[in-house]
Amino acid sequence: MAKLLSNAKLIEGFRIDVDDGRAHALCLDLEPDAGTDMGPSALELCIMSHAGCYAIIFVWTANKMRISLRDLKVKVEAIISEEIGTVTQEKFDIIVKADAPKDRIQRIHDVTLRNCPVGKLFEKAGVKISYNLRIESE
Repeated sequence: MAKLLSNAKLIEGFRIDVDDGRAHALCLDLEPDAGTDMGPSALELCIMSHAGCYAIIFVWTANKMRISLRDLKVKVEAIISEEIGTVTQEKFDIIVKADAPKDRIQRIHDVTLRNCPVGKLFEKAGVKISYNLRIESE
């Protein structure tokens, strides 16, 4: 069984420094009306993690399939329900530039969705996720 670690330390106000128990750290904070805006909120970090996880798994899968990507952009828009107080929907806009058939890029996308651990967390939490995959070749 694998374990992941994280530490959080109050710096001041709502600024919290978090780390992974290894050599990576970042600052969390709240928007200027409540905090000092020194970093993303914890919920923003969750959305950033999902976008980053999708991108990493996509690149990893493309490499395994021996497809060279020229560019990959992933934009995520999350909707927060005021009633529930958390994310209920996400809309992914993905732009891929590669010299590969569209069906191969679609296959990379499909494999990515099955293997993205952060995406699995969001799905199990009941977040409705839509994906718009745009493939560009030059």
